[in-house]
Formats: sequence, structure tokens, C-alpha cells
Amino acid sequence: MSRQSPSKRTSQLPGVLGWVDTWLGRAEALILGAGVLLMALNTVANVIGRFLFQHSFFFTEEVNRILIIMITFAGVGYAARQGRHIRMSAFFDALPTAGRRWLMVFIALITSLFMFALTWFSVFYIDSVAGSGRILPALQIPVWWIFLWVPVGLGVTGIQYLLTAVKNVISQEVYLSTQVKDGYDDD
Repeated sequence: MSRQSPSKRTSQLPGVLGWVDTWLGRAEALILGAGVLLMALNTVANVIGRFLFQHSFFFTEEVNRILIIMITFAGVGYAARQGRHIRMSAFFDALPTAGRRWLMVFIALITSLFMFALTWFSVFYIDSVAGSGRILPALQIPVWWIFLWVPVGLGVTGIQYLLTAVKNVISQEVYLSTQVKDGYDDD
């Protein structure tokens, strides 16, 4: 995939919504990039330690588990921003532009509501895990800390879908996300 142009890095939504959209996009990219790099560095350092010094780092597995959760739930919002979610589009594609646009508004609003509901339920799950008092054996940090990425990622995804609905309401074209127009590549 080619590098995004500067106009793709800033939102085309008006006012505060545009600022939120731009800020979320930059935060998601930073979290994903840093998470993947940290996981790679942690894993490579452990392999080097194991083979050169016959000693593995005791924390590698737990750090990678934390990073996988972080990358997964930050990646859900990023996928929504890039319009990379799974679509069943046979019925959708048969509609005229106005019908597709309003169907996308409906789909984005319903998906946003589900994401916000999952955010709400995940907070209660984290509360129950925190009440158990479990800690990670190697790092000695509470287990519930690693799950904080779940409501953050789900909430950001809900915001992304809500912004997609707004984008489709104010636009004359159909958008899969705030940045991606509906259509197929001819490649």
C-alpha cells in the first residue's frame, strides 16, 4: 500500500469532529507502530539472550501478551478508520448511491452502538478481574491493567463508526469510513 498523502492524514470532517478524527488516527498509528516494534525488539532480545547467553528474559511472554492485546484492540479502530472491515455487499452494491449512503449511515450507527455496548460491558469485566486481585507472575502487575486496552479500543472503534455515519450524512458520496470512499480498486 502506498504512503498516505498529507490530505489523507487530516480529517475532512468539520470542526471538532475533524480534530477528533485526526487525533484518533495519529494516536492509533503511533500505538500500532510502537506496539509492533516493541514486540519485535522484545522477542529478538529474548532469542539473542537465549542463544548467546543461555538465559531467557523472564518477562518476555507477559510483555508480548500485553502488546498483543494492545495491538489487537488499537487495530480494530484502525481497521474501521481504513474501511478494512468485512462487508457482505451484494445487496448494498445493487442500491443507488443515495440508498447505499443511507444504508451505510444505518450500518455505521448500529455498529457504533454495539461497540459502545461492548465498551460498557468490558469495563464491568475489568472491574471483576480487578476484584480478583490476580497479578502477572513475572511482572508483578495487576492483570486488569492489561485489559484496559479493551474498552479503549472498543470505544475508539465506536467513535470511528459514529464519525463514519456523520461523514455519510454530510456527504453526497458513500464513505466506508471517514477517509475511504465506497468502491472497488481496478488493480
